[in-house]
Amino acid sequence: MAVYIKDEQMEFNIDHEKIESQIINILMSLKCDKKELSILFTDDKLIRELNKQYRGQDQSTDVLSFPQNENNQEELDFHLLGDVVISTTTARKQSVQHALSLDEELILLLIHGILHLLGYDHEHSDEEAQHMRDKTRELFYQVFPSKKLAKSCDF
Repeated sequence: MAVYIKDEQMEFNIDHEKIESQIINILMSLKCDKKELSILFTDDKLIRELNKQYRGQDQSTDVLSFPQNENNQEELDFHLLGDVVISTTTARKQSVQHALSLDEELILLLIHGILHLLGYDHEHSDEEAQHMRDKTRELFYQVFPSKKLAKSCDF
């Protein structure tokens, strides 16, 4: 298993080793211990560009997921899970609303992004949204067992 982290933002100090360790544990829980994951921490400007280019939405967002093998089923590389991009600027704002530290918010967003890479989707139905929310909380509580997510946190 490999987790690659690239940090292009300059606003916050992020403990990459701690994040990597926590994400490896999450991937193991999801039985993705033979997968590779790339994580990019960036700012609102770049994530807005990516959101516009790939989703047609000209606005910043908190997290984007790019599955490695979404379109070409014949050339699948089952070891590559995909990429998760997080705006630390938006994450910091949300962390205040969610009563979380920045590190806790980053893990929450990474879990959300990883679940999208695995096919979870909260936009198709209320049932799928609830299933994704339950799985997100289950994984978050594995990392932070004493932390409770606020009602304002709709992940």
